[in-house]
Amino acid sequence: MEFEWDDAKNNACFERRGFDFAYTVRVFFDPQRIVVQDRRRDYGEDRCRLLGMIDGRTYVVVYTARSSVVRIISARKANPKEVADYEHNARQD
Repeated sequence: MEFEWDDAKNNACFERRGFDFAYTVRVFFDPQRIVVQDRRRDYGEDRCRLLGMIDGRTYVVVYTARSSVVRIISARKANPKEVADYEHNARQD
């Protein structure tokens, strides 16, 4: 799987949140990950929200697939509701 992102957004994520997109790539390999389509608005492309765990912490990554490349759009630590959703899903498996 190949990943890409906008360098300015990646740098902003690191400055604001203390981690970069390269770190969050690991959520794509979480066997308990949750992926839903992001339909909050029309982005002109299909976007997905992924909830996944890295080192005991849940993260949210918004991305789009372009051909064989996954383009990361944003990443952040999950809020309490998202953490609960992730944990509930993990218990179901």
